[in-house]
This record gives sequence, C-alpha cells and structure tokens, in this order.
Amino acid sequence: MATTLFDDFNPISSKQWKQKIQFELDGADYNETVIWHSPEDIQVKPFYHGDEASKTASVKTEASNFKICQNIFVYDIEKSIQRAINTLERGAESLRFTIQNEKTDVQKLLEHLPLENRIVYFNLNFISIDFVKLLDTISIQKKAIFYCNLDPIGYFAREGNWFTTSDKNNFETIDLISKSTTNVSLISIDAGLYQNAGANITQQIAYSLAHANEYLNRLPNIPKQIVFQVAVGTNYFFEIAKLRALRMLFKLIAAEYNPDSECHLLVTPTKRNKTIYDYNVNMLRTTTECMSAILGGADAVANLPYDSLYHKDNEFGDRIARNQLLVLKHESYFDKVNNPVDGSYYIESLTMQLAEKSLALFKDIEANGGFLKLLNDGTIKKKIQESAAKEQELFDSKKEVLLGTNKYPNKEDKMKHDLELFPFVKIKPRKTLITPIIEKRLAEKLEQERLELE
Repeated sequence: MATTLFDDFNPISSKQWKQKIQFELDGADYNETVIWHSPEDIQVKPFYHGDEASKTASVKTEASNFKICQNIFVYDIEKSIQRAINTLERGAESLRFTIQNEKTDVQKLLEHLPLENRIVYFNLNFISIDFVKLLDTISIQKKAIFYCNLDPIGYFAREGNWFTTSDKNNFETIDLISKSTTNVSLISIDAGLYQNAGANITQQIAYSLAHANEYLNRLPNIPKQIVFQVAVGTNYFFEIAKLRALRMLFKLIAAEYNPDSECHLLVTPTKRNKTIYDYNVNMLRTTTECMSAILGGADAVANLPYDSLYHKDNEFGDRIARNQLLVLKHESYFDKVNNPVDGSYYIESLTMQLAEKSLALFKDIEANGGFLKLLNDGTIKKKIQESAAKEQELFDSKKEVLLGTNKYPNKEDKMKHDLELFPFVKIKPRKTLITPIIEKRLAEKLEQERLELE
C-alpha cells in the first residue's frame, strides 16, 4: 500500500519563506543582511525554491566517466617510464606528459606502457609536425587515445611570444599537422592560466571561449574535440557551476562551426590559493576542488600534490594526490551517479547566471575585435590584473581566508630549509611581443616576509 506521508503538509511558496526570514530579521534589511554578492556580481540568496526555477542548464555531466590522471614531467626518459608504469599500477587511469624538447625519444617513452584504450595527454612546449606525426602513428599501433594539447595562443599569452616555426606561422603549422594525422586530437585551451593569474569566474569562462573561438575561426579543419585544461578553486558550488556553464556555452558557440565539436575538460586544482606554510591544508583545499571538478563534469582530473610548490616531483606527494582521487572514486562513489547536481536549484541558478554573464562578456570581446586583438593590446591582461588586485586586497585584509597563512598561522613553522623549488613569481628577462599574463599566488608576499624573518 502506497503511503502519502506528506499529504498532511501544505506546500510552502518562496514568498512565504521570504516573509518568514524578514520577520526573523527583526527589521534588518533583507538584501543587505542575507544576500551575498560574489566577485562576479552574482547575488547569492539564502534559499532557492522550485517556483523560481524558470531556466535550467541544458548540460549533462557524466561523473561516471571521469578518469584519474597523473602528471609526469619528462626529463629523464627511464625515470619517466618507471614512474608512468608505477602510477598506472597504483590506480591512475590516464597520463599527462609534459615534454619540453622535440628531440625527446617519445617512441622509447611509450614503447612498453600499457596504453590500449587509455587516454594520454601531451603538453608540448613546441610545435613539430614530425613529432606529432610520430605520436599519431604510435596511437594507432597502441590503440590509444592521444591528445597533443597544442595551444599557440595559450603559449603566446603565458610567454609573450609565439612558438618558433621554420617558415609557417603557428596556425598554418597546426593546419599542416591536422592534414597529416588521423588519430590524435590537436587543440587545447590553457584556461588554467586565467584562473591562476587571478581572473574571476566570469572572465575565466569568457576568455576560454574567446580563446577557443580564435581556433575555430582560423583553422580550416574544425577540431572534433578541444581540450580545455581548467583550474578550479575552493568556491565549491561556483566551481561546479563554472564547468557546467563552460561546457554549455562551448556547445552553443561550436555549433556555429561544427555541430559535432565537443569540449573535453581536463581539470586540476588551482595554485592560486596554495601555500608553503601549513602545507598540509593544501590537501583539504585540493580535495574539495577535485570534488567540484567531478560534480561539474570533468572528463579527467589531475590532482595537485600538496607539496608541489616547493618540492620536486616525488613518489610520496604523487601517491597522496592520487589516493585523494581514488578515495573519491572508489570509497565515496563519486562516479556512481550521472548528472549528480540535477535538481539543485542553487547550482542551476549559478550555472545560468554565470553562463549569461560570460556570454555577454564573450560577445563584447568579439565585438571589439576578438581575443587575440585584446590580448595584443593588453586589455585581457589589464582586466585580469584588476580582478586579481581585488582578490589580493580581500586576502590582505583577511576577508578572504587561507587557514594557516593569513589566519591562525603557526609561528613555529619553518620552511626556508625545505624549499627545493622557488615557489614565487620568477622574473625571466627576454624580448616579448606582449607583456605575458603572470600566474601569482595570493600568499606570496606574506610568505616572503615570513621567510626573511626565519
């Protein structure tokens, strides 16, 4: 016999809830007291109700498909091979190799790795037709799925110069590569640069889309898939909504070029809020960030080791980072439900608001000549700097809190003798076509002051 447990209770409208809240506020202003304004100028209400949910995001987030990805910087081939084998044996499901030199023996690197039906990403700090053609051949032989992550615009934004090519410009070279390969995906968007440099969420989405739109406009062969390498922060629900809005808007824009084009989200925690003091708190930050990535629909998640700012790559840091994802996937069952945020009026509202604001900014960028024009004249960098300065001010005034750093710091914590890497902005004098967009962490100035006093 079916029970009607709730038949005795009348539904409560959003208007009634608001009246009750106003009564409890005892004369205080509702809008000033309980409504929070985000840096993206989104109003966050104290409650969300079904009778106000007029729009829903048309996006599917298949959490069951996300892969645990391991980052490997390739310097010593033998060590990289051993590290790749070990990490695959210990739970990693995909790999992301960073390769800086086109003379790297990639055939030897991949020869003995179990890559059948496995996704492998290659972040290449160069453009080489022969190198990518070799990867294409290996992917066919190995029956693997390779993403080459070529991103000349991202390199230009980060370094201030284009990739060096023999006679063609970067876009023509990529077009030649696309004509001579059949199995590898070529194009990537370095969306993490904007987040790590201090852009707000609306800017991150809009700049990433405008960045991608330059490729869609300039490449004769429209890619079937574009990899967005995204960084996520600790604003939990906003980051979930960010990934959903990005996927939804890319589908909308790409449909004008190729209805079959899709975005592939490779997500990693941001560096911007990470610290060298009280570094174990980084594990808490990366855990919630990985959760946002999965619930937001990431295709792959590459976690950031808690000590990556100041230690060289090491087995312990990698293992902890990988185990965080293994716990989320196999013990917390984050991969068991597709579209896990469906029915959340709050996240739907955030998704739609972020999408609307980001699309408006995207249209403004296109109306003013496109992303590359604004990158060349310094507009993009200026806007990011303005956003970063606002966030830095919140951090300096302790309105934005990083536990163990600008609140409840451990005065006995010493780090000067534990720094294997330089954890601050590096100055690299060189001639550039534009002033590069610089990644910078919130805690850098405070940490430098503490190091000087040790």
